[in-house]
Amino acid sequence: MYVIHITVNSDVSEKQRTEMFPFHAEWLQKYFREGKFLILGPKVNTNAHAGVILAQSDSIEELYSILNEDCFYPDYAQYEIHEFLPKFISSEIYKFVGQ
Repeated sequence: MYVIHITVNSDVSEKQRTEMFPFHAEWLQKYFREGKFLILGPKVNTNAHAGVILAQSDSIEELYSILNEDCFYPDYAQYEIHEFLPKFISSEIYKFVGQ
């Protein structure tokens, strides 16, 4: 399982972000529907345009293949990827949707 932090580069103009975002959102929705992205959302309390994805894939190579489809990858945003092994998952997780 992976935690992915995505931060749009500061030199990307607001116009560029606005034009690109629908394609980015479509990419997020595609992999959410396919079960590759399990939890995702924007970061809060930051001036950066950034978000977090909790993802699962069969390999890091598969994950990079998925990331390669994002319109921001690799030139318009920074992608920080951390692999981890979940040991506990609370049944309360659904209470936090949208909060």
